Amino acid sequence: MRQFFTLLLFFSFWANWGVAQNAKDVPEAVRFIKLGNTLRAVDKPQQAIDILVRALPAVRGKDPYWEAVAYENLGLTFYDQENSLDAVRYFQKALDLYKQLNFAASETAMRELIGELNGSNLYAGIDIGASGVKLAIFRTKYENGFYTKDIKSKPDAPNVTLVSGTAQSFQIGRDVMKAYLDSINKYNIPKERIYIAFSSGINESLGKMPGQKRKLYEQLIALAPNRNLRIDTTLTAAREAELFTVGSVPRRVWQTTSCMDFGSGNVKGGYFDANKNFHAISFPLGTKSLVLQIEKKGSLDLEAFKKEAQKAVKAIADTSINVEFNTGHVGLQQRKTVALGGGITWALVSYLYPDKANMTAVPITIADVERFRSAAQSAYQALINPDLTDIADPAIRAKAVRDVGNVQNQFNQKQIIAGSLLLEAVVKAYTNTAVGKRFVFIRDSDIGWVTGKFLESINREYEQKIAAGGR
Repeated sequence: MRQFFTLLLFFSFWANWGVAQNAKDVPEAVRFIKLGNTLRAVDKPQQAIDILVRALPAVRGKDPYWEAVAYENLGLTFYDQENSLDAVRYFQKALDLYKQLNFAASETAMRELIGELNGSNLYAGIDIGASGVKLAIFRTKYENGFYTKDIKSKPDAPNVTLVSGTAQSFQIGRDVMKAYLDSINKYNIPKERIYIAFSSGINESLGKMPGQKRKLYEQLIALAPNRNLRIDTTLTAAREAELFTVGSVPRRVWQTTSCMDFGSGNVKGGYFDANKNFHAISFPLGTKSLVLQIEKKGSLDLEAFKKEAQKAVKAIADTSINVEFNTGHVGLQQRKTVALGGGITWALVSYLYPDKANMTAVPITIADVERFRSAAQSAYQALINPDLTDIADPAIRAKAVRDVGNVQNQFNQKQIIAGSLLLEAVVKAYTNTAVGKRFVFIRDSDIGWVTGKFLESINREYEQKIAAGGR
């Protein structure tokens, strides 16, 4: 009984002290602020708010730095509770003080958090690629130690093979581009947050036809004369691979991951080393450009195409892919995780794993790749019409239906055959290295390099400001 009363008195004292006592001075306020952050970390938001509020009187007007930190932590706590109104209010208070203190990195972070909450930090990227024009309107979100994509708009892109250089394909591309620019206008996105680029596949393919490349550029840029926009026509496979990695792979796993993106015009990838230098690798043919090369002398019937595709990919594997993996690019051999992107891996996952339509990262195996390649050649109709009846969640099933339909519109059988052979050749080259590999498909990686462009800018801005003073 005595022990019971002792405990009762202790908790009564703690409760009364917690309600009544504000911090007496700055050192005690600092301890309160630290404790508030700890309480937030262990999911005690109301207790965190209470003690942070009790810290404020001791620092308000006396120590602007710790006052700003208290406001920031209050904002973060309300942010965790999805209370945007109060979160923005406290972030703004912290922003004003950090600006007065000339703490540039902290000021930038507060602006980004405020922008995320009020929706003003949207970006837009237009990818003018070998298989058409793609749009992504999105914002970045700092989560679990890295920036992720929060996609607001990503229209289904119509199938158009721009690398063919035909007037019809250019007209379709122009119509799509106009619709996308209209969408961007509706979101009131400033020009500095818009990135439009010819993909490396376009630059490589139409680079052999400079007149056609210039014609496509002139037709597209004419659609935005009053926006003062530009189209980046300098993107290389190496640069695109680097941006794809930045936009698709969390920074915290860069040291254990390499990437490979299977585009319509080329295959490119690489990895970051310990000094954050990117080592790129690329192969000049992709899912659709390989078909064009195989049939450059004329269309082949399906059986003849299968044989020619196997010969073509074997030649690429023997003279290029296997050579690169066996004699260079040690990082490709050493890293255990391989992030896969591009249309052909999207097709594989959509057809073989429609039940995973809502997963951002989908593990796949060499057996999956072999099954995909085999079905593309011998059971094509069954492959492209997967059974979706067992998907119980209606939202996932609806997403799977859209994905399957979009893949069917994007790729015909010859393109699936060529792409599956390329995918198998690269995956087998990976599995021939000494370190075992884990393959993961990254969803929305088709806009990974566009996303990477903005994330790279954000990360560089933080690094520069931190290097200038660490504040």
